[in-house]
Amino acid sequence: MLGSILGDIAGSRFEFSRPTGFNWRTEPLFTTGCRYTDDSVMSIASKYAILTGRSFESAYRLFGRRYPHAGYGAMFQDWLATGSRPYRSCGNGSAMRAGVIGEYFDTLEAVEEKAAESAVCTHNHPQGILGAQAAAAGVFLARSGFDKKEIRKTVQKRYGYNLRLPLALRRPRSQISLTCQGTMPLAFTCFLESTDFESCIRNVFSCLCDTDTVGCIAGAIAEAYYHKTGFDNDQILRQYLIKPVAVGQTDTFLYDWATASADSIQPLKEELS
Repeated sequence: MLGSILGDIAGSRFEFSRPTGFNWRTEPLFTTGCRYTDDSVMSIASKYAILTGRSFESAYRLFGRRYPHAGYGAMFQDWLATGSRPYRSCGNGSAMRAGVIGEYFDTLEAVEEKAAESAVCTHNHPQGILGAQAAAAGVFLARSGFDKKEIRKTVQKRYGYNLRLPLALRRPRSQISLTCQGTMPLAFTCFLESTDFESCIRNVFSCLCDTDTVGCIAGAIAEAYYHKTGFDNDQILRQYLIKPVAVGQTDTFLYDWATASADSIQPLKEELS
């Protein structure tokens, strides 16, 4: 979960442009120019749905309406505003919010079933569903002790993504893709060629891509695999998720649910009732 958020925040600065002299090997990951985006909001919403037993649809509407300026796509914004039906999207929005699902279920089949459930309320295109399943499965396989060779083989066989093309060949031809089929192979490759969480995010920086979303997906898998990020997670979450709303008042809602556990959610649920 935390890898999703940190990957999103780190990638948020480079979603649309890069500074002059950009060096992906040395560029700081977390600066004052970083922020959380819709990727973090919806990842936390997925966790909220799992912990509270509410539907993914209701969770996404709750969090999306509470944080309406996080950077949602036009179709998702319309879905939030109108209460409309699923819009058959294959966009990577279904995948970026699904990584956390891989942390909470005990079999790959259960993870895939829940990930599909999370996707179909909006992204009910077959590729949108597949992307969500792959993102959740990546986290599940990583936390379950599968090595990278096994993860690569399983993902290629189960979801049909080509993970044989190395980053060295992807970088010169990389381009921004907002689809699951364009995003997922890159996200997995950034993880597979990493040595720790930070190098995974730097791999994301090395390619022209939807950096916050690729960082969110790849970061979730990397954290699950390496069991740490190498950063002060709580300090980063506090810095970016807790926002002032009035003099002497802050909004801790995102932070509270990002760090919540099954044993600690009752007071949070009572606040919403």
